[in-house]
Amino acid sequence: MHEKHLYEYAVLRVVPKVEREEFINIGLLLFCKRQKYLRIEYHIFSDKIKSICKEFDIEQLTENLESFVKIGKGDKNSGPIATFEISERFRWLTAVKSSSIQTSRPHSGFSSDLDETFEKLYSELVL
Repeated sequence: MHEKHLYEYAVLRVVPKVEREEFINIGLLLFCKRQKYLRIEYHIFSDKIKSICKEFDIEQLTENLESFVKIGKGDKNSGPIATFEISERFRWLTAVKSSSIQTSRPHSGFSSDLDETFEKLYSELVL
């Protein structure tokens, strides 16, 4: 039997008009401290976003989301936060923000296969 690892995840959301507080789930962050695992993926639903805010800048969103991914991977070219320990990067990425990119509160669980768990959650919560 495979060992189960404690993980945390948060849903990545876009809030096209922050003042309306409406959001669309667009991605997932999954973190496991013991395995030094942090995976971030997203999918931009342009039509849904534009239905809330016609003038929303999808190119800027893409650029900002790529920064999230680079920070998650620890890409040194993405700024000082990328040099933080993996747990600190996850906490920074999931901190409460009042911007067009937000995350849910982190949730936890146990998994013996983090990639499989990621795929399952991504399919259920994003796609």
